[in-house]
Amino acid sequence: MADLTIVAVFVTLGAVVTGTVVRIIKQRRLKELRLARRNKYAQRSEQSPQQTTQNLGGRHTEDLDEVEAVAYENREVARNQNIQFLRLLVADLFEEDELDPIQEEQQRETLLEERQAWIEEHQDSLDEHAALVEKEEIGSGVSIIETIAPEDDDIDERLQREGGKSGTVQISLAWDDYNDLDMHVFCPSGERIYFNNKNSECGGELDVDMNVRPVSNNSVENVVWTEDAPPGKYKIGVHFYKHHRKRRSKPTTTFRLRVMVRGKSRDYGGTITAGTAMQMVSSFTLKPNNHQEGK
Repeated sequence: MADLTIVAVFVTLGAVVTGTVVRIIKQRRLKELRLARRNKYAQRSEQSPQQTTQNLGGRHTEDLDEVEAVAYENREVARNQNIQFLRLLVADLFEEDELDPIQEEQQRETLLEERQAWIEEHQDSLDEHAALVEKEEIGSGVSIIETIAPEDDDIDERLQREGGKSGTVQISLAWDDYNDLDMHVFCPSGERIYFNNKNSECGGELDVDMNVRPVSNNSVENVVWTEDAPPGKYKIGVHFYKHHRKRRSKPTTTFRLRVMVRGKSRDYGGTITAGTAMQMVSSFTLKPNNHQEGK
C-alpha cells in the first residue's frame, strides 16, 4: 500500500510538471493575443482614458528565458511537493447532494464550523506553505489586456451583487464554476489577508469570500483598502481550497484577477488545479502618495 501511495504521488507530480510547462507555452502564446487585443481596443482606450492602466505587475512566467523557465519549474515542483508533504489537501467535508435554497442556508453554518475546525488543525502547515509561496518573485498570471471590452467584463457587477467595497487598492478574483478558490494577499507589513484573517492591522479587508458551500458558478472574492494603503510591495496568491463536484465542476478552474490601484487597473488570467500549490499570480509596489509622504 505504501509503495502504491509513493507511485501515485510521483505520477501526480509528473502531471503537475507537464502542466507547468504547457502553461508557460500557452502564456507566451497569450502574450501575442494580448497585443492583438490591445490594438483592437486602442481606440476605445483613447476615448476613455480613465480606463487605461499603468504597469502594476512584476515579472511573470511569460517574461522568462529558457534557463529562468526551468528554474521556475523546479521551484513549482518543490511547492507542489510541499503541499503534498504537509497534507493540505482538503478531504470532502460534506455530501455533494443538490439542496434547495433553504437547505443550502441551513447547512452553511455547519460548513463554516467544519472549515474552521480544519483551519485550526492545519493552521501551522498552511502558514508554512504560504511562507514558501511568498518567496516566489515570478508571477504565474498573464496580463490579458490593458482595457477589457465591456461585454467581457462582469467583475464589477459581481462585486455589486455581493456588496463588495471599492477603495484606493482593490484586488478582485473571479471564476466561473462551483469550486472554492481563495485569494491570499501578502502585505508590505508581513501580514497575509485571507479567509482566516479577513481584517489586517494595515487596513486591508477581505469583504467577499464565496463558495465555502458551492452556491455560485460566477463567484468573486475581494480584498480592499478603502482608505490609504501602506506603501511597499504586495503579492497576490490564489489557492484551490476545495473541489466541489456540483454540476460537474472540473478539478481545474480558470480564473481572472484584477488589481486596481488608485484608479489604475490590470487584469490577469490563469488556471489552477485541485491538489497543487498556491500560485503566486502577481505583485505590485505601491509608492507613497503626497499625503503619506507628509506624515
